[in-house]
Amino acid sequence: MANTKHIQHIYEGAKPHMVGDGFRVSNLFPSGNRIGAQMNPFFLLDYAAPAYFPPTTRPRGVEEHPHRGFETVTIAYEGALEHRDSAGNKGKLLPGDVQWMTAASGILHEEKHETEFSKRGGKMEMAQLWVNLPAAAKSAAPGYQNLTKETIPVQQIDDNGSYIRVIAGEQNGVKGAAKTFTPIHVYDLQLKAGSEVNISLPEHFNTGLVVLKGAVNFNHTHDAKGTQIAVFEKEGENIFIKAKEDASILVLSGEPINEPVVAYGPFVMNTEEEIVQAINDFNEGKMGVLA
Repeated sequence: MANTKHIQHIYEGAKPHMVGDGFRVSNLFPSGNRIGAQMNPFFLLDYAAPAYFPPTTRPRGVEEHPHRGFETVTIAYEGALEHRDSAGNKGKLLPGDVQWMTAASGILHEEKHETEFSKRGGKMEMAQLWVNLPAAAKSAAPGYQNLTKETIPVQQIDDNGSYIRVIAGEQNGVKGAAKTFTPIHVYDLQLKAGSEVNISLPEHFNTGLVVLKGAVNFNHTHDAKGTQIAVFEKEGENIFIKAKEDASILVLSGEPINEPVVAYGPFVMNTEEEIVQAINDFNEGKMGVLA
C-alpha cells in the first residue's frame, strides 16, 4: 500500500487494577509500557473492560478529586455514568456517549455509576483518555462538552455492520463532534470479523491504535489483540486494518505539543513549580466546590 504509516511497536497494556470502587481498568499508557512521548499530546489511557457490578443503593465510582492542565475524554461503551464538577456541569453518559472535560486552570469533579444503573446492577465498559494542553491553554477556564451518541458522526464501512465514529478531528471529509485546542483525531472504530478498512491520518502526527477487544491485522504485517496498542511511525498516512474477529479499536492521532511535561497525580503541567502551585491551590480551595 502506497504511503503506508508503518508500525513502530506493539505494546501490552498493564494488568487490571481498581480506580475507586467502580472501575476495573487496564492502563495502556503511560505506566503500562514505555511509550512516553510517542503518544504526545495524549498523556494517559485507561480501559475498563466489561465487568459486572451487582446492585447497590450507593453508586460506585471515584469521589471528588482535582485536575489541572489537561482534558479528560470519557467514552461509554456499556453501562451508565454520572458526572458533576465545580464549574457547575452535570451529566449522564449512556452507551455511545462521550464526555469531554477541559480541566485547564483547575476543576474538581466526581465520576460515579449512574443511580438507576447502580440499583439494578449490570456490566460497565468505558475508556478514559487524558489529552495534554499547550502551556497557553493551561490557564484557560474549565470547560465541558457533553457529546451524546446522536451528535457523533458515523461512517458505515460495509454491509456487515462495521463503522467508524468520528469523535474528534476528521476522517474522509467528516468532521468530529468535539472541539479541541490542538489538532487531534479520535475515532471509535467497530469492526466485524472479516471486515477491512483503510484509514488516513496526517503525516508527522503521533499515532496509536488501541485494540480494546477482539483481534486485528495491521498493514498485512502485524497482528494485535485486546488490550494492546500499536504505535506507528510518523512517516506515511495510510493504515490498513482487517478484523480477524469482532474488534473494538480506539484510534488516536495528534500533532505533538513540543513543550516540557511535568506530571504529578491529577496535574499535568510544564514545570515543577506549576505542580507545586496546583497542589497549593487545591489545598487552599481555589479550584471551587462541587455543584
